[in-house]
Parts: sequence; structure tokens; C-alpha cells
Amino acid sequence: MDIKTLRIAFPHTIPVLTGYFFLGFAYGLLMHGAGYPFWLAVLCSLVVYAGAAQYAAVPLLGVFDPAGTFLLTLMLNARHIFYGLSMLEKYRNTGKIKSYLIFSLTDETYSILVSVQPPKGVDTRRFYLAVSALNQIYWVVATAAGALLGAAMPFDTTGVEFVMTALFVTLFVEQWLQTKQHRPALIGLGSSLICLWIFGQNFIVPAMVLITVLLLSQQSRLEREGTA
Repeated sequence: MDIKTLRIAFPHTIPVLTGYFFLGFAYGLLMHGAGYPFWLAVLCSLVVYAGAAQYAAVPLLGVFDPAGTFLLTLMLNARHIFYGLSMLEKYRNTGKIKSYLIFSLTDETYSILVSVQPPKGVDTRRFYLAVSALNQIYWVVATAAGALLGAAMPFDTTGVEFVMTALFVTLFVEQWLQTKQHRPALIGLGSSLICLWIFGQNFIVPAMVLITVLLLSQQSRLEREGTA
């Protein structure tokens, strides 16, 4: 990864930078408010880096419940299985950096890598690495800032976890405005609402299965419309 690639990748990550500043900052505040030291908040963002799962783990870090923690994390991050499959071809020849690219594939990084083509003359692997690394840097730095400021002055953290929802909405709207083909977004939204109505809070995995089935059934039509 070089400075040139970082400069090219950076503008594409600005929406994530904006969202991660508030998300990571809020996470740092929550960790401090729960009584955890600064270094633990930063370490979690370095080695876990799982967004919603990190938020959910705040009350679990002080409780020895490996089975419950595993099931909760699986439920929250099961969506990674499905959109991770769509990255197999993109990551096929990434060599030594493949492990990090897989580790750092968050929702926000995924949304960039599936919608942005690296400019001509830019190594695709380095571009993927630059986007992934920049996004994690934003998260870690924001976490550190939140934990430090939380230690310096008292904060009421009630409701700050809503920033995660706000970021997902922002990304959805951004992608909607950037693309002319809205059928995949409508399939995802409709499938999620249907599964939420049927399964309640356990809707994530059924929704991802339904979205995958519907998108595969519409693949040929979507490809034709995309090239029309």
C-alpha cells in the first residue's frame, strides 16, 4: 500500500469516516461508562472490529458466558456469511493480504468495494487494502477519542447506540442515490420487513437467506438491466 493509493481511496471512505467518527466515539464512551479501561476499548476495536457486536459485547465483557456470547455474535454477524460469499471473486488473487481483507470486511467497507471500481493504473489489491485499512483506522482512532474524553469529563450515554442505525440508513440512501438500479435495494428492504414481521428480533438470518434466494433468481434480469 502506498501514499498514491491511499489518496485515491480516501475520498471514497469519507462517508464512512463521518459515520465511524460518531460510532467509534460512542463506543469508546460506552466502554468507559461501563467501567472498562481505555486500553481495552482500543484493543477491542483493533482485534474484534465488529461494530454492532462490539456494542452488544459491552455488558458481556464482565460476565463469563462463552456460549451466550458466541450465539449473540453469530446472530449479529451472520450476514457476513452471505455478503462475504459475493467477495470470493474479488479477493481470489489478493495473496498475503487476503486474511486482513476478510477480517476487515465490515458492512461499510463492503458497500464501498462492491460499488466502486479502482481507477485505471491503480492496483486493485492495494485499493482494497487502502479502503479496508482506512476504515479500521477511523474506527480505532474514534474509539480512543471517545474513551479518552469519557475519562476526562462525564457523559450521559443514553441512546448513543442509535448512531449505528443512523449510519446504516445513511449508507442505504447514499447507494440509492448513486445507482439507477433500485431493485436489489427494494428486495433487501422488503425481505427484511417481511422477516421482521414473521420472526421478530431473530429476523437477520432468515432475511439474508430470502434476499440471497431472490437476488439469485433475479440475477439474469438484473445483469441485463445493468448493461442496458
